[in-house]
Amino acid sequence: MEPPAADIESATRRLMSALDALESAVERRREADRDEDELATRIQALGADRSRLADELDTSLVKSRKLERTNREIAERLDSAIGTIRAVLGAAESANGHAEEDDHPDGLAAALMEDADGDEEEDDEE
Repeated sequence: MEPPAADIESATRRLMSALDALESAVERRREADRDEDELATRIQALGADRSRLADELDTSLVKSRKLERTNREIAERLDSAIGTIRAVLGAAESANGHAEEDDHPDGLAAALMEDADGDEEEDDEE
């Protein structure tokens, strides 16, 4: 006994519908896989950027610390040189009896002596 043609037709339509649904599901899955691959690629690129930026930051920190150290050394040398100049000028003024200072109050010695008061205040601010 053969099934009626209507039953075969109905089963064929259900089969075609199921195949269409399966094909749609497969396509959605492929798109999801592509999205995952793209996301993984982006994450990998972000990781590489992060590593590069971390290296650049480390290099910048090392340079910054080196510059700060050099700046301190230069400031110490300048302070020492200024102290030596003041001592030499002070000795010269003592030997001359301060005669030149009275004649030239705007001279180098006066400027350095006046600056001595300002240096202490500036050091406190740092």
